[in-house]
Amino acid sequence: MKNYYQKEIETASREEIIAIQNEKIVKQVKYVYDNVPYYRDLMDKKGVRPEDIRSIDDIRKLPFLTKDDLREAYPYGLMGTDLKNCVRIHSTSGTTGKRVVAFYTQKDVDMWEECCARAIVAAGGTDEDVCQVCYGYGLFTGGAGLHGGSHKVGCLTLPMSSGNTDRQIQFMMDLNATILCCTPSYAAFIGETLAERGYKPEDNKLKAGIFGAEPWTEEMRRNIEKSLGIKAYDIYGLTEISGPGVAFECEEQKGMHINEDHFYVEVINPETGEPLPDGEKGELVFTSLDKEGFPLLRYRTKDICVLSRKKCSCGRTLVRMTKPMGRSDDMMIIRGVNVFPSQIEAVLLKEGYSPNYQIVVDRVNNTDTFDVYVEFAPEQFSDKIADVQAHEKKLDGAMRSMLGIGPKIHLVAPKTIARSEGKAVRIVDKRKLHD
Repeated sequence: MKNYYQKEIETASREEIIAIQNEKIVKQVKYVYDNVPYYRDLMDKKGVRPEDIRSIDDIRKLPFLTKDDLREAYPYGLMGTDLKNCVRIHSTSGTTGKRVVAFYTQKDVDMWEECCARAIVAAGGTDEDVCQVCYGYGLFTGGAGLHGGSHKVGCLTLPMSSGNTDRQIQFMMDLNATILCCTPSYAAFIGETLAERGYKPEDNKLKAGIFGAEPWTEEMRRNIEKSLGIKAYDIYGLTEISGPGVAFECEEQKGMHINEDHFYVEVINPETGEPLPDGEKGELVFTSLDKEGFPLLRYRTKDICVLSRKKCSCGRTLVRMTKPMGRSDDMMIIRGVNVFPSQIEAVLLKEGYSPNYQIVVDRVNNTDTFDVYVEFAPEQFSDKIADVQAHEKKLDGAMRSMLGIGPKIHLVAPKTIARSEGKAVRIVDKRKLHD
């Protein structure tokens, strides 16, 4: 039996989806032009008027928005309605500069929660499930989005938030949680902790996990599935567009279906801004087709991705995006070589190491230094120097083969790299690359 939350949209024909998008984009551009002076100025500078946008194909005439625009317009400059019509804000972490604050009307919240409900149902969720939400609540979108989606589906919702792993495990086991929602690194940590306490994967009642908010590889997915005895589903979103639920994985686990009735997606060449055809790798750009509080048009996400419209066995016709293959701004250039953390993680997992690692980049005497700290898996651990050096040498060779350059490998004892209950801090870049 196929699981859909809103079957008529999720399985709509391409013609029906385009018709929805055509109708919504015309209204949305006029709405934004009339209500968001910041974006109106960008349109005026580009010589574009609302009446120039007659269908979704005309979206290329519109100017892009970037995170720099969001910072410049902070806090209220990109709002699309009066503050009295907004019922909530969410915010980014602000790790790369000034925070981004997104505003939501009640209609925006309802739409977002419906998108998350689609994700939960695609992962097999029904009103008979117990959904444990261990994403952070508060300003972070993860907890609120999956919490609301869980309610829409009718699950019993455990609003755990992040952290306090003892309590997470107690409630998971005592209340027979069936769906786990958290970051993949925290799911891996829960699996690790359960094993340490003598639990086998079949001792819990979990059947599915919905994991997002940070990059993770297929190897990490398989490790989590094995340690928790579940099927692990990816979910994608960003605060600027609404939060998790912009796209979600189905049982095929070959890309995430984008909720195209609410979000129009483009992939562009990050250097030129030119749109790329399906199947080519580029930067994701999203347009909110019906947001009221924070209605962004052509927002550049910095996420590098590929789109596919190949037929999906789940029956959904919504376009699929790959897992982000890194970010155009997270990509590290080390000694002139482009390095993505996901490449390093893939090597570690393939070689049988823990997915808990940290990359430290620095610059000494005008030369980049590149260190990777990796935990031994408990069964690999040895305190003999010769054994450690042999392992480090083998891993160095595997890294060179993948990256084209060799980091200095530091193998450390299990449990010595700090665990993350929110987004894992994988990269420490000490270089002063900007003034």
